[in-house]
Amino acid sequence: MISREMFLLGSNRSVIREIFEYSKKRGAEIGGENVFDFSIGNPNVPAPESVHEAIRELLAEEDDLYLHGYTSANGDPAVRKAIADNLNERYDTEFKAENLYMTCGAAASLKICITALYEEGDEFITFTPFFPEYKVFVETAGAKLIAVETDPDSFQIDFHKLEASITEHTKAIIVNSPNNPSGVVFQEDAIRRLAELLDKRAHKYNHPIYLIADEPYRELVYDDIEVPYLTKYYKNTLVCYSYSKSLSLPGERIGYVLVPDEMDEAPMVYAAVCGAGRALGFVCAPSLFQHVIGRCAGQVSDLSVYKKNRDLLYNSLTEYGYSCIYPDGAFYLFVKSMEPDANAFCERAKKYELLLVPSDDFGCPGYVRVAYCVSTKQIERALPAFQLLAQEYQKNRNVLD
Repeated sequence: MISREMFLLGSNRSVIREIFEYSKKRGAEIGGENVFDFSIGNPNVPAPESVHEAIRELLAEEDDLYLHGYTSANGDPAVRKAIADNLNERYDTEFKAENLYMTCGAAASLKICITALYEEGDEFITFTPFFPEYKVFVETAGAKLIAVETDPDSFQIDFHKLEASITEHTKAIIVNSPNNPSGVVFQEDAIRRLAELLDKRAHKYNHPIYLIADEPYRELVYDDIEVPYLTKYYKNTLVCYSYSKSLSLPGERIGYVLVPDEMDEAPMVYAAVCGAGRALGFVCAPSLFQHVIGRCAGQVSDLSVYKKNRDLLYNSLTEYGYSCIYPDGAFYLFVKSMEPDANAFCERAKKYELLLVPSDDFGCPGYVRVAYCVSTKQIERALPAFQLLAQEYQKNRNVLD
């Protein structure tokens, strides 16, 4: 009657979405201000005024066909050129409109790339911890996801484990830096080493091994951290980007896939991207927001509040006795669970109205993700709850001792 695989996906929401829905239900019961929801990566800073100005200007032009009509299947050419020009200015590249395919956000970009590259028997590699939907995107394409554990102290790439995981079946490696959920940025020396390794293995197996750069958090970095632009280190790189975080537009679902000219058989790869978009029904990304992006390329929201939130939360939680990975970017804190079962830890946190995401689905059990893309006031109000939760575990340990 129906696809069992799709039924199971539709019947079981992601753990992030489950907690998000619980938050709304709990908020209706006791008041939203009394629920400390740190579950979902929903930017709380407003879009910059330039975005609102662009929308007003576009609406004032009163050209409904331009605003709301279909663009080219791969996106409006002028918009793609504006994005390419901005990337060239920022990264000293030579991209053109023809290198870009507009999408409904980074999720669509990733699914398109995986579908475009997949051949029977292929494997896709990613690094722990990873965004749980990677598994859905890869497996529903028919491929296998291989999760390679990173260094447990730094979450940087463990090259010994990576080298053992790459085989003749490896089609691509998904790199998410800054990382969701850890906030870690892969260092430049690691990217250079990764590129050298892939070149060697591609030569050995006589076929390209691609990098898929998942980059919705590229601009969300702190402390003068630089995020290497992967096309400058490895030619067979596809870039998946979304404006959800940088411009605070998650609900507008707008992003792109970038296929550089220097990639092996770039015209064929770009055509496959277009074909995957067609097969998946992802042609013609939202027209109005394509045009908005065309006018706002390279701009960002005021991201300074995230650094303030990170510092406040990290310093407070480590003072209370939590063990946390120090995030270079994104807007998540990856915190060691105070008991081996992170799901049980998150259930106990609910007693204090703290809504945290257990890490099992991120491929890295024993942690929780805390999304600090919330108001600073919410963090300040939640800190006593975090402290009480830590004290409960510390008290229990003392009793056992």
